[in-house]
Amino acid sequence: MGFWQLGNTSVRSAMRIRDGLVAYSTSGIQGNIRKGEGDIAFRKLLGNSGVVSLGEDATNSVGRKWRSAMGKLGFIYPDLRRTLGVAQNIIEQVDFITPAGWDLIRAETVAAMQECYLRAMATPLEEADYHTFSPLCWTLALLLELEQRGEEAAVSFIEMAVIVQTTTPLDGLSETVDRILDLRRRRNNAERKRLFDRSVYDQGAEDLGCKPHTFIDYADMNIRYLKATGMVHSKGKGIALVPEKHTLAIALTQELLSNKPTIELYQSLCNGTELPTDNATVAYQVLEDLLNQAHHYGIAYSVFGKPLDTPAQINQIRYEVEELIAEKKEEQYALEQADNWQEIAAYMDLIASRKDRMKLNDEVEIKIPRAEAPAYLEWSLWRAFLAIDTLANKPYEVRRFKIDQDFMPVSTAPGNGPDLIAEFEDCVIVIEVTLSESSRQEAMEGEPVRRHVADLMQQYNKPVYGLFVANRIDSNTAETFRIGVWYTREDERMELHIVPFTLAQFSSFFKAIFSSGNATPRQVIDLMTECEKYRHTCEAPAWKNAISQVVASRC
Repeated sequence: MGFWQLGNTSVRSAMRIRDGLVAYSTSGIQGNIRKGEGDIAFRKLLGNSGVVSLGEDATNSVGRKWRSAMGKLGFIYPDLRRTLGVAQNIIEQVDFITPAGWDLIRAETVAAMQECYLRAMATPLEEADYHTFSPLCWTLALLLELEQRGEEAAVSFIEMAVIVQTTTPLDGLSETVDRILDLRRRRNNAERKRLFDRSVYDQGAEDLGCKPHTFIDYADMNIRYLKATGMVHSKGKGIALVPEKHTLAIALTQELLSNKPTIELYQSLCNGTELPTDNATVAYQVLEDLLNQAHHYGIAYSVFGKPLDTPAQINQIRYEVEELIAEKKEEQYALEQADNWQEIAAYMDLIASRKDRMKLNDEVEIKIPRAEAPAYLEWSLWRAFLAIDTLANKPYEVRRFKIDQDFMPVSTAPGNGPDLIAEFEDCVIVIEVTLSESSRQEAMEGEPVRRHVADLMQQYNKPVYGLFVANRIDSNTAETFRIGVWYTREDERMELHIVPFTLAQFSSFFKAIFSSGNATPRQVIDLMTECEKYRHTCEAPAWKNAISQVVASRC
């Protein structure tokens, strides 16, 4: 066998598929996204909706690749005439959104989204001789077998790349784990790890007749898709089983090979494949395991008096417990950010550089997919304020964007509110960010930012400051914030305190306060207060220069 693929290497982030699906659901082009004009229309829709960045693409391949990824996961009806050579009317009209797709569109929480991806990837549609299998369930089985051997339920990136994604249940569970452990032992004994890895990829490329980097490209994509199910999380560059999903993983791996008719599997895929937790007995077993996990996190949750008669009732409680565990984990993550300030600064510098990757050292490289840069900007500022610490609100109350089980951004913050709200004991800082740089910046950000700050000034009985961050501050935007006025419906005049900084300026300041060991909210407030002194004595261009000088004096 060669490689199995859960998705498409051109659509690397599975969680982004929902964004494309949401845009598609409100368009008038459903069922018309093929053959020239359809490809162009779908590409343009994805670009105009901010789902992809529209660069040079003479063949309009972006639309085709996104259509393929959506169809492969059953979120739009695939073309069975091409796939199986059967009549399309066995399912519904090609490229229309499926029931599974509508479930994903309606999913409002990350947990609900992950369940949609789990149903899709648990479907055993990958061919293995005369059988089919689910690469997700195969991966989970390998993790569980490693655990049975006394190892952690985890695989490294290279183990995923050269063994996991190139094998099937026909290769044997025990035999495949033997190979993983042998590779692990040989790598641990190697003095020069990078040279060892290169030789492993070279040998694999010779065996499979591909380029060595193909292993890396496919593993990167497959890991992203596996994580979208919520069943695994990052372990270094590899993956590990999420402890709270242990019982569900066992249930998912009871049958690794399927003999069901392929047409039946496609029908199941498009309708949302059943999970073990759709059975009340299994759902309750999973809930019991989850409650034990919650206890380890110090969470006291009682099911006394709660209805537990149907799978839906049991699973609703499970979702609540999972959310409580996720919040506990996020609180621990927040405590760790002060020790990671250099990485946080590196992400800000990477976004400011307008590049998509940066090497931190020989072993670590950070990457930001171009289309996800706005989400990473909000995420970087969130982490920065978690690192500054002494927050009065919880880390999940600071952010308005969604994160996954690895605390990575899933999307940007929704409209009708600020991006971040950092509440401290004696003040509140409203953080707004944008990657917009043109004269349109003021039209897009001027009114919403002022309104958000004004709304919170009326909500809190403590000073509220607005921190605006962009790669470049347009002078029209700066002038709007310099004037800093908002009128309520009753025509009450409100004096706003909003200071704009470039991302490079804020990153420099952030690095300076941590390097000096004096990273406190007061440092941020003092910086903004000093910059505000120049508001009424100069116009926007001069105010921007004054802000630059103030930042430089503190770095």
